[in-house]
Amino acid sequence: MAAHRPFVMYPDKRLRTPAAPVDTIDDDVRAIWDEMIRAMDAMPGVGLAAVQLGIMRRLAVVDASETRGQAVRMANPEVLHASVQMRDHDEGSPNLPGVWATISRPRAVRVRFLNAQSEVEERDFVGLWATSVQHQIDHLNGKMYFDHLSKLKRDRLVAKARKATR
Repeated sequence: MAAHRPFVMYPDKRLRTPAAPVDTIDDDVRAIWDEMIRAMDAMPGVGLAAVQLGIMRRLAVVDASETRGQAVRMANPEVLHASVQMRDHDEGSPNLPGVWATISRPRAVRVRFLNAQSEVEERDFVGLWATSVQHQIDHLNGKMYFDHLSKLKRDRLVAKARKATR
């Protein structure tokens, strides 16, 4: 199995830059998705956005299944509807290793995206799947999970991560 390109490390400005929309699903996009799934599985994680590997395109993969191998490939994902019920989950990122924070997000979301067959698909995600897809969409919009924290908590988290990687 081929390796994947390295994760972009925070505070790289690419992590703060919105990714470019994808016009068509071609072999290049499929190859990027495959690489992203290898990177996600190697972490191991439940989702990955292309920008995390320095690929500035609106591509994401999510696999919160227990068995793995159920990855949903998405281009240009956008939340159409979010539940009012919230869910807390400890989130982290390979772009800022060694730290996690409890983030509250909608428990369920309806997402529209371009799928691997180049079709516009709408799908409901619940629980960890919903948390992960929202986390990836944040990345595609130039946001990190810790942007949901207060400035004080965010500053502490980043300082702790810097200390951990020294």
